[in-house]
Amino acid sequence: MIAACPNCNSLNRLPADKPAGDARCGKCKQMLFTGQPLELTSVNFAAHANKAELPLVVDFWASWCGPCKSFALVFSQAAAELEPQLRFGKINTEQQQQLAGQFNIRSIPTLMLFQQGKVVAQQAGALPKQAFYQWLSQYK
Repeated sequence: MIAACPNCNSLNRLPADKPAGDARCGKCKQMLFTGQPLELTSVNFAAHANKAELPLVVDFWASWCGPCKSFALVFSQAAAELEPQLRFGKINTEQQQQLAGQFNIRSIPTLMLFQQGKVVAQQAGALPKQAFYQWLSQYK
């Protein structure tokens, strides 16, 4: 499995015989899994969504969006509990308008699951924790 570093965006091969949760980046030596969502931008998005083999769950959000704020806690809890099986990232649609446009984001929050550069699932609207975990369980 190949995962991108959340700090320097370098690609790292995860050995199958070692726990992924303890993995460190070969380049910057930082932990590969922090249990927190990444802030994704046009600079680091491709490394995590297209080049890494680790499935990436993305929350497209905005600071003025009430449902986005309430869902942020559920999303953070999922990152803490479900990494390293999945990588979690957030895209601020106000700051990353190019990415929001690229994926045709019309309502927020919008959730997307990427596997090796392809969108394999999409969900518009905030979900309660149990429903979010059930949605994720179909794809991991």
